[in-house]
Amino acid sequence: MKCPICTERLEITQMSCHSCDVCLEGSFRAPRLARLTPEHQKFVEALVLCGGNLKELTDVLEISYPTLRKRLDAVIDAMRILKKEDEKEIGNILQQIEAGTLSAEKGLRQIKELNGEL
Repeated sequence: MKCPICTERLEITQMSCHSCDVCLEGSFRAPRLARLTPEHQKFVEALVLCGGNLKELTDVLEISYPTLRKRLDAVIDAMRILKKEDEKEIGNILQQIEAGTLSAEKGLRQIKELNGEL
């Protein structure tokens, strides 16, 4: 997600539970799918709802197969870029743990967030 003012990446700093009203503050990383552009997110949602059937997706989106393929390739490229960024960040986290500037516990939490495990 990007800032509507400066277009830099937004950071999640607060999360809350509507059931028990617990509120957590900190730095939370959104999963890769949530970091896709809204256009790419809508495409992925449509793809999943069509069960991955590209023929059905061309009908739902009312676009030609070549156009669909271009959009799918754009989403794949975006996901690969995000994955590479996350892998680079994991490397940085591991270096900080080795250097003693980041606790192993906090580093593990950050890595789990990047891998969508939290």
